[in-house]
Formats: sequence, C-alpha cells, structure tokens
Amino acid sequence: MITAGDFRNGVTFDDGGNVFQIIEFQHVKPGKGAAFVRTKIRNVISGSVTERTFNPTDKFPTAFIERKDMTYSYNDGDLYYFMDNETYESVPINADVLGEAFKFVKENMEVKVLSYKGNVFGVEPPNFVELEVVKTEPGVRGNTATNVTKPAVLETGAEIKVPIFIDEGTMIRVDTRTGEYMERA
Repeated sequence: MITAGDFRNGVTFDDGGNVFQIIEFQHVKPGKGAAFVRTKIRNVISGSVTERTFNPTDKFPTAFIERKDMTYSYNDGDLYYFMDNETYESVPINADVLGEAFKFVKENMEVKVLSYKGNVFGVEPPNFVELEVVKTEPGVRGNTATNVTKPAVLETGAEIKVPIFIDEGTMIRVDTRTGEYMERA
C-alpha cells in the first residue's frame, strides 16, 4: 500500500481497477484548510492523462508493471510479433497497443514490452535508435541559415525533420521519445 503523501514521479498505483502512473505531483499546504496532493496522472492502460487531487492520507495498492525485454520479429496485418529473449516464444501484440514511438522500430530490434497482470498495454522502444535516411531532397547550396531543416523518410517509414546536410543513405541517430534528429551515426 502507498499513501498519497508518498507519491513520487513514476510511481504506479491501482485505483478502482485502473492503473495510474504519477507524471507530476505537488504537496500543497494552504494557509487555511487541510493539506492536499495535486497530481497529474496517466492511466497506463488507456494512456489518458488527468489531473486529480488527493488527501495525503488516502491509501492505494501499489501496481507492479512488468517490463520484459523482447525482440520485434515481424508484422502480419494488425498483429506485430515479438520474440521473448528468454523463452524464445513468439508473442503477438495488436497494433493499437504499440504507441506513437513504435514507428522508429525496425525488425530484430530489442524493445521493452509493458504488462500489468499479464495484459500487455504498451511497447517501449530504446531511447535512441540508428536508422538510415531512404528519401530526402538534396540540400540547396548557399542556404546556410542556422537550424534549416527538411523532411526525410527513414527506413521504417517514419518521417522526421533533418538538417539540410543530411543526404539519402546517411545513418542518423533519432530520439524515439521526441521523434527528433540527434546526430549522424
């Protein structure tokens, strides 16, 4: 059990069958009245974010999220298959569970599969991946203003903005959390 007074960023708890993760929290002690805890919480199953206030003495059962390393194998329609790195079992996961950052994952890449009580609710790719630029326009000579970007399509099909000096065939490093170009690989 965890009390609302013990909330910290990243803590997961069960509230009425829903599993929530603390994104932000703030202990508030007004001059008049009782103290309370103002939070921004994310439902880990649906992904929705809400703001709620709690009494510091409210108690909730702690939710244990299982993070398992798996390797992405292939997809077949709406099902994406992942291989368990320990048992070598193939596990199918529906496309609506994957999340926005999955567009940077290519075959044979290791990811973390998130589950609660055996139900998979998300796939977490590595923070940084190295991908090849397969389509982009050539940079215009003389366009030397700082931070000039152009669209580029990566080998996974994802489209991001890259600096003008990046050409087709260049390997780049991408931050999967923000979807931004980091550097040449």
